[in-house]
Amino acid sequence: MEKKVNIFLRIIKWLYPGMRVKRWIALLAFSVILITFGSAHFLVETSFFNRALYILAILTGIFLGILGLRNILGSFINVFLPHGEREIVDMIYRKRYLEKGPRIVAIGGGTGLSVLLHGLKEYTSNISAVVTVADDGGSSGRIRQEFDILPPGDIRNCLVALADAPSLMQELFQFRFDSNSALAGHSFGNLFITVMTKLTGDFEKAVKESSKVLAIRGQVIPSTLNKVSLVALYKDGSTIEGEAAIPKRKCPIAHVYLKPAEATATPEALKAISQAQAIVLGPGSLYTSVIPNLLIKEIRDAIAASPALKIYICNVMTQPGETQGYSAYNHIKAITDHSSQKIIDYCIVNSTLIPEDLLEKYKQDNSFPVSVDLQEIRHAGYRVIETDIINAKDYVRHDSGKLARNIVDLIQENY
Repeated sequence: MEKKVNIFLRIIKWLYPGMRVKRWIALLAFSVILITFGSAHFLVETSFFNRALYILAILTGIFLGILGLRNILGSFINVFLPHGEREIVDMIYRKRYLEKGPRIVAIGGGTGLSVLLHGLKEYTSNISAVVTVADDGGSSGRIRQEFDILPPGDIRNCLVALADAPSLMQELFQFRFDSNSALAGHSFGNLFITVMTKLTGDFEKAVKESSKVLAIRGQVIPSTLNKVSLVALYKDGSTIEGEAAIPKRKCPIAHVYLKPAEATATPEALKAISQAQAIVLGPGSLYTSVIPNLLIKEIRDAIAASPALKIYICNVMTQPGETQGYSAYNHIKAITDHSSQKIIDYCIVNSTLIPEDLLEKYKQDNSFPVSVDLQEIRHAGYRVIETDIINAKDYVRHDSGKLARNIVDLIQENY
């Protein structure tokens, strides 16, 4: 009995003053009466003139019904979306359009991956970002050490890049506490993911819940849930452990490997790879962002076995401590030496000249444009796409829009 009373009271609330739906409910009810009345008499009436009147009554009822229903929905929309009907129409259209987009798996870490994702989300919501969890520097490293969880930094950057939430929410996740705070150096997003991990007891679930908060287009997946660290073996025979420490050694790298070596891939990452139309590696730090994901045997085997297009986006500038003197082919060879010859089909390289003032700025940091040795790459069996993929205003950076457009065009050409 009490349940019935509660239901009745909820229905009555719709008739409270100021709800702005009563008149439209009444109009909708009147339209139903008109349609019912007109239909019933139309079926039995024999006079042509009277049948025409009843048809007019039915059409009027349909018009008033549409008007009433539209305004009832409009009242709801205006409550939840201040900009009203146009916004929800755009949202529905965009969602349906993006759902039909290509299935793309982007693999990497650092800022390079987030730049790529920011562009891809304008073409598809079928994006899976597989992110390295070997980071041990900065805020992520401190959180990893203090709370014994996987580093959230690269995950956070990818979540924000794919976010469909308001810009203020994205800025909140990227907000970094200043040096005068006890939380100096930490970003709010890293702390949020840390708290979610503690609340749920599961890092993977924490990432999924954070994805809901930011309403991301696609999914962000840790490459492994094992607590791994990256180790570099240098050409002089020395080794160093820790992703953040590897570039500081300033010595040519011979090989990198994970510790422990038997880290297992997340099932979601393997599922995404198996369903992908395109798998994109990079851009990003060669040895500390791209390759660490490929050191997980299940991931590199899954990519090698996949019929998807496999695209490597080569870095534009060499990176001190990792790729001094590397050409585009050297980047590819480092990847295949750590994984498989079948892990790349296409290599996208920059063809745009970099302004001299920027070249001079990078030269001071011992960073130079990556030379494109086309013959070496093609002789090794890989196809090359030379195109404009950079933004060179203040820094030499990959342009998210140009990258995404090239990748989507390549997928459309092959499917």
